[in-house]
Amino acid sequence: MSRDKQILFWLIGLAVFLFILNALSGVLMPFVAGLAIAYFLDPVADKLEEWGASRAVATTLIVCGFFVVVIGILMLLFPLLQAQVVSLASLLPDLIEKARSYAQPFLERLQADLAPDAVDRLKTAAGSYAGTAIKWVSGVVGGIWKGGVAFFSLMSLVIITPVVAFYLLRDYDRIVAWVDSYLPRDARQTIHEQARAIDRAVAGFVRGQASVCLVLATWYGGALTVAGLESGLLVGLGAGAISFIPYLGAATGLIVGLSIALAQFSDWAPITAVGLIFIIGQTAESYILTPRLVGDRIGLHPVWIIFALMAGGALLGFTGVMLAVPAAAIIGVLIRFGLGRYLGSPLYSDGSVKE
Repeated sequence: MSRDKQILFWLIGLAVFLFILNALSGVLMPFVAGLAIAYFLDPVADKLEEWGASRAVATTLIVCGFFVVVIGILMLLFPLLQAQVVSLASLLPDLIEKARSYAQPFLERLQADLAPDAVDRLKTAAGSYAGTAIKWVSGVVGGIWKGGVAFFSLMSLVIITPVVAFYLLRDYDRIVAWVDSYLPRDARQTIHEQARAIDRAVAGFVRGQASVCLVLATWYGGALTVAGLESGLLVGLGAGAISFIPYLGAATGLIVGLSIALAQFSDWAPITAVGLIFIIGQTAESYILTPRLVGDRIGLHPVWIIFALMAGGALLGFTGVMLAVPAAAIIGVLIRFGLGRYLGSPLYSDGSVKE
């Protein structure tokens, strides 16, 4: 088979795969979650095998232990978070009133400085942009709800994910060997090299960034609770959980935390303490946690990660968000590979302008 036919074959296969992925996006979430858990826990299973345990025994112990810990944490946190959600909801009227009181003088001064027709144009433009923004957010949230948080999907996530995780983790090495047996023989070594690069990028993000999020969630939740912030545990855990998106966790937590602090406290000391908590967390993430726990294994620019998460959520809902970073890592590795091949090809070297 000629190289052109090989390229055409793989492009058709990729198109078919993407079509099936989009068509089945509504039922993929528990399988993607199970695959992520199996991938995350595979090194632990390999270590237990080295210590003499069979793969089946190691898988049973790991999966059972993992879900026992997760369920235990959820059962411990749910009553606390439920109470904090109620507390935050009761605080919302005060937050809105404080925001209005802070913004009122600025709006009055702005209205006095602008001409009447300019004020009308600003109101019209603001209403138009607000409507567009609300429509976009509603579409994204609706897609995520449709793809991941509907009752059926939630039940399938709870019931099917442990089963999928068990079988994928048990047969992980055999699945890898099975896929390897079907690789083109002449390109096998190259594919192995790129697969290892993809594995380093994905593992660096999934395992490393999960550790970073766990540390930050513990810091934010504990520190805000000690500072006396209403719903501090809820805000802190939420900020830590979304810290895998660069800077978004600290920025969101800072805005929400300061808003609650301004409505709750009359003294500036606790308000300043809330701000310092997020500044310390972001500084530790940038200079200590991410370099030590993640390092430079990802090779993904923060903007590329943010774009991938938004595109995945818009296309496939919550399943797309789960697949976004692995897909971004794969695309990034393949782009670097393609650019390397291009720089070593006659297309690049023979294209130079001769003086």
